[in-house]
Amino acid sequence: MNQATPRLGKKQHATIREVAEMAGVSQMTVSRVLNRRESVKESTREKVEEAIQALNYRPNLLARSLAGGKSLFIGLIFNNPSNNYLGELLVGTLNRCREAGHHLVIEDFSITSRDKEIDALIERISGAGLDGVIVAPPVSEDELILSKLHAAGLRTVLIAPREAPNDGVSVSIDDAAAADQMTQYLIDHGHKRIAFVIGATDQSSSRRRYRGFDLAMARNGLSVDDNLVQQGDYTYRSGLVAGEHFFSLPQPPSAVFASNDDMAAGVLAAAQRHGMRVPEDVSIVGFDDTAIASAMWPQLTTVRQPIAEMAYQAVNLLARVIGDVESPKKDRNLVLDVAIVERDTVRKA
Repeated sequence: MNQATPRLGKKQHATIREVAEMAGVSQMTVSRVLNRRESVKESTREKVEEAIQALNYRPNLLARSLAGGKSLFIGLIFNNPSNNYLGELLVGTLNRCREAGHHLVIEDFSITSRDKEIDALIERISGAGLDGVIVAPPVSEDELILSKLHAAGLRTVLIAPREAPNDGVSVSIDDAAAADQMTQYLIDHGHKRIAFVIGATDQSSSRRRYRGFDLAMARNGLSVDDNLVQQGDYTYRSGLVAGEHFFSLPQPPSAVFASNDDMAAGVLAAAQRHGMRVPEDVSIVGFDDTAIASAMWPQLTTVRQPIAEMAYQAVNLLARVIGDVESPKKDRNLVLDVAIVERDTVRKA
């Protein structure tokens, strides 16, 4: 029986590395050509394009321009332990992309072996022919990843970065002011012994939210008991552990402020395990107003961070950047408003 003869012809699955080797340039240069960056010399561009044709290289997506109202191919980079936060993020991004006729590519940067894995992820994104990428926290605070995205010639919009970039584009909220507002809300309800669960150590929002809590307590002449501050990581489990600690104390708090809704849900579960009623025995509040806040019982009083709206606006900002639309700095670094959503987990002390 005759064996099948391998099919001759152009290679069907060439990589960006092979294109770079044939053209005698770096992978970053190939990426810049794919992303239509003008910093590449015309002679170099021609060599890269010849290599692309010879190898039959095809990026996963063909980059599109704004001209003629054509669709954009937009990447969303994330690494977030909260599925509820991610869900809100996807809703906002997908809604705006659907309205504008754009296409969304989602890339999970939940990596373990940093340098090697990051390079592989950046290579994959660079070779996808994306028009630009939206970078969600905590990746939006990772200087190494951001520098590699910049080196690859990819336009970016950052959601909730460590600070507003001077020469970049971002959308965020004022975490410290929001936490201050929520802490004052608890104090106005008569609470003085207030516990706080800090978020993930790798996200600056955690520090800002704790700072807002600390400022409000100090302004009202209330001391912060070290036993009433626990480190979490924005997960339900870490909130449960913190709650177990708080409700095992000889004098438990009258209120707990968890710096996201997932941890607040864990704190509430711990309270119920200790036979405490919410809000009769302890008040609990969260931050974000994700789906879990209204799905749990009793429903959670929380700070509404407009996550979906932040993602929605990030798509708009990216489209403006890709279209080279000039705008003032204040319009390139948006800060959206927050609000306290009152539900069923707070009562007067």
